[in-house]
Amino acid sequence: MLIAELKQKDEILSLADGKTLIICCEGCSEVNLLATEAAEVVNELLVCGTALGVIRTDYICNPEHLLLQLEKYADTIDHAESLLVFSCGVGMQTVAAYFPKKRVYTACDTYPLPGHQGVTPLEFDCSGCGNCHLNETGGICPITSCAKGLTSGQCGGSRGGKCEVDSDMECGWTKINKALGIDPGL
Repeated sequence: MLIAELKQKDEILSLADGKTLIICCEGCSEVNLLATEAAEVVNELLVCGTALGVIRTDYICNPEHLLLQLEKYADTIDHAESLLVFSCGVGMQTVAAYFPKKRVYTACDTYPLPGHQGVTPLEFDCSGCGNCHLNETGGICPITSCAKGLTSGQCGGSRGGKCEVDSDMECGWTKINKALGIDPGL
């Protein structure tokens, strides 16, 4: 199970650049997202005109459910330059996977608790490190996608895009660089 905590208000406000669409997860009550505090930040973004609108849905960590919910907002999503997600790290990764050509940011950090992790089929993993790197890594968690858990970039040990620790695994930083449109040249 995960607990989501809002990032600092100034940091969240700085993430809303250009035409930003906000996606708020109202799913797992056990995630304990501070709804009142999140609503205040969302309202501020709406009032200042930074946000195009807000999509509120539950269980964005479940890819099939999320896709059904987002189909209703296809035109608004097309006009958005970026998506700002209020959810745990798993929900944010689910949104980022659907929109690889958009900037997707998380407004939250995620912390772990023992127990079940939402209703996701666990295609994405969140270590609940409490200092979410997803905003800098194209929505791909470097801690869970890199066998070494490196947060500062590729180790240089990968060959042909495969991890040196596990040759059956795609290098996490190769995935991150692809998501960011960077050619690592390795």
